[in-house]
Amino acid sequence: MGTAGTDVAIEASDVALMGDNLNSLVFALKLSKKNRKVVLENLVISMSVISIFVFGAISGMFNLPIVIIGHELSEIIVIMNGLRLLKL
Repeated sequence: MGTAGTDVAIEASDVALMGDNLNSLVFALKLSKKNRKVVLENLVISMSVISIFVFGAISGMFNLPIVIIGHELSEIIVIMNGLRLLKL
């Protein structure tokens, strides 16, 4: 922890606390759980939208400009969803 750790131990570890405050470990665990949830949500949103537009384009329900606009809007939704992590 902090400056007491050797460089080899810091490089070999998955997580290195750079201070002596153990509350930062609790924060890191909360952040990692929230991050995993948001990443899974973003993957589901992205795959759903892409699947809908691919099948819609193949079946002729959507033309290319509609698919492009819909995809760009879904990217904005995914970005906004990821920005929720800044509030933690």
